[in-house]
Amino acid sequence: MGQSLKEIAQTLRGTNKKVQLIYAFNGVGKTRLSREFKELVSPKSHDDEVEESKMKVLYYNAFTEDLFYWDNDLDADSKRKLKIQPNSFTDWVLKEQGQEANITKYFQHYTNDKLTPNFENDYSEITFSIETGDENSIDNVKISKGEESCFIWCVFFSILKQAIDVLTEHAEPEERETNLFDDLRYIFIDDPVSSLDENHLIELAVNIAELVNKGKKVGIKFILTTHNPLFYNVLYSELNLNSDNTEKKGYCCFLLKKWMMELLN
Repeated sequence: MGQSLKEIAQTLRGTNKKVQLIYAFNGVGKTRLSREFKELVSPKSHDDEVEESKMKVLYYNAFTEDLFYWDNDLDADSKRKLKIQPNSFTDWVLKEQGQEANITKYFQHYTNDKLTPNFENDYSEITFSIETGDENSIDNVKISKGEESCFIWCVFFSILKQAIDVLTEHAEPEERETNLFDDLRYIFIDDPVSSLDENHLIELAVNIAELVNKGKKVGIKFILTTHNPLFYNVLYSELNLNSDNTEKKGYCCFLLKKWMMELLN
């Protein structure tokens, strides 16, 4: 008899392990597990995705990607833009935390340094251009699905890095530039940007591992899930999860097939 999603989420929360790395095929229920875990740790209140004074968990999953959608301007076929559903998370990241420059920097690093996101003043939509510095520049580019996924990940990654940096640079809350992350205890990342090419996927895994290793020092626990074997193996290696001392190094597990039927119900 398989475990329910709630039981698995309770197991993830109840462990004393600092890192839990989960490999599972698509369709097993990783995204639903991430939502179940979020609701268990920090139930949603008044339809707010981000409760600044009570932030206990940051999470990235398919729901994060669903905040963005394309308007391809089918009538004029001229201004194609990536629009943002009205929500408190992106408002918080872009308007309040001012992460536009960092998002652009990370996105260009993982894709192309000429591919530039252009944010509307109210951060309701983004257009993309290829900036060549001459008359060959191209506006209103429709980026690929992989580039779109990478862009959305960079929105999350920018705030994740800020949170880890704020918490690790100053041990005392009164010395921090912001106290928004003082209650942060969990970070759940579900299948980030597996559409990247192998070199950038490896680099992304290494960068995430660096943040995980920093975050562990201030008591943050991480749950990382993926269906990508390369991404899994790089994280496994970088986090040193093959150490015999798993109490300190982390905990590695698989979503087993025996759970599958329960997860799909």
